Amino acid sequence: MKKLVLAFAVCVFSSTAFAQKMGVVDTNYILSKLPQYKEAETRLNTQVAQWQGDLQRLQNEYETKKAAFESEKVLLVGDQLKLREKEISDLENNIRNSINGRFGTGGEIDQLRASLVKPYQDQIWNSIETMSKKNSLGIVFDKSNNTSVLFLDKKYDYTDAVLDLLVKTLPKSNTDTKNNNKVGAPVLNNDRGTRSRTAPTKTNNPKASQQLKTESLQMEVAK
Repeated sequence: MKKLVLAFAVCVFSSTAFAQKMGVVDTNYILSKLPQYKEAETRLNTQVAQWQGDLQRLQNEYETKKAAFESEKVLLVGDQLKLREKEISDLENNIRNSINGRFGTGGEIDQLRASLVKPYQDQIWNSIETMSKKNSLGIVFDKSNNTSVLFLDKKYDYTDAVLDLLVKTLPKSNTDTKNNNKVGAPVLNNDRGTRSRTAPTKTNNPKASQQLKTESLQMEVAK
């Protein structure tokens, strides 16, 4: 019975989807054509790498001092013991605070990403929405978002339309054409018409590596 209900639901969704006009965009390709976005992403990645290095140095200091404390603990008494214990405890707290304050949800990395990168992503979304209304699209897929596209008729690909609309809304450089390739000026390659149908390599996203690094450090501190 459940299989019949599921099959019916799939059929209803499929018929509804095909009844509406659909389109496809490639947001990774669009982002790759915005020098401002690439500059912002580079600044974000550089800052994240610096914070990861700071956290790793703090972790190394903690491990070194904790190992020394464990080996010397039997020789420590009174205030000496309390002082060393407090030193280790303070380092643990510093690591936790750094993890939560920078790498945690709503932390400094999320805030920096929101200020540097998210505005461009929001502008893309607004351009997609405007383009969808203009072309009466009911459904828009992002083929760079883990969506398998085996074949795509070019008339359903609205990537260039979104890119053209986006470039018109972004601030343009007042310098001559020769300087339009500098960071801060949106540019379009002349090969848009021959753009590959294969989605370009995705931009670096340090979030996964940050999560692994954070989980590892949290495990060390929790020991």
